[in-house]
Amino acid sequence: MTPTGAKILIIDDEAQIRKLLRVTLTAHGYEASEAATGQEGLLQATMVRPDLIVLDLGLPDMTGMEVLGHIREWSTVPIIILTAQDQEQDKVAALDRGADDYVTKPFGMGEFMARMRVALRHIAKTQDEPVLRLGQLVIDLAQRAVELRGEKLKLTPTEYDLLKVLALNAGRVMTHRQLLKQVWGGSQYESDSQYLRVYVGHLRKKIEEDSTRPHYILTEPGIGYRFAWQE
Repeated sequence: MTPTGAKILIIDDEAQIRKLLRVTLTAHGYEASEAATGQEGLLQATMVRPDLIVLDLGLPDMTGMEVLGHIREWSTVPIIILTAQDQEQDKVAALDRGADDYVTKPFGMGEFMARMRVALRHIAKTQDEPVLRLGQLVIDLAQRAVELRGEKLKLTPTEYDLLKVLALNAGRVMTHRQLLKQVWGGSQYESDSQYLRVYVGHLRKKIEEDSTRPHYILTEPGIGYRFAWQE
């Protein structure tokens, strides 16, 4: 999918925010639709079938978390939370519930558009794609093999599984809990962020040119990690 022509649904009760986003998105070739309430947003989501949803948490009739939960019952459409609530626990709760990214108001339109393009680019890649090509990093899912700049990397099984989960969700913020559950499984690891931090450190030393200034695995302080790359 190319960004041009993608359908974006804006669910926000602030008319000025909706207008700003609609005008900007339209100018960049997107199709924008709007909803001022949660119920209207849910209806639009089923009728329009958007390629991406921008969702405010503070809606007049129901919470954005409730809207997010309802949509995730039947759809995997990328959802970017856009809200004035900037508490860490709010971000973690939204991401754990299935949001793809989180942007706080006031926000820079350039950064927001970049995050939206990443989310759209991610859904254009199918998760059953046998080979992931992310910049200079190549991951062969069938062979469980990884190459960086044409050279094979030696990863432990756990390092590979962690890299695979991050890469399959490239551009999306993955919380500590999500990563621990998907890589290690079992509830005993879900709160052990230090355990995860150690393995991220090992992985960075193998795939980053400078592990102290990572290019691929970025830290979202207090929340988790995001896999990023340049085309």
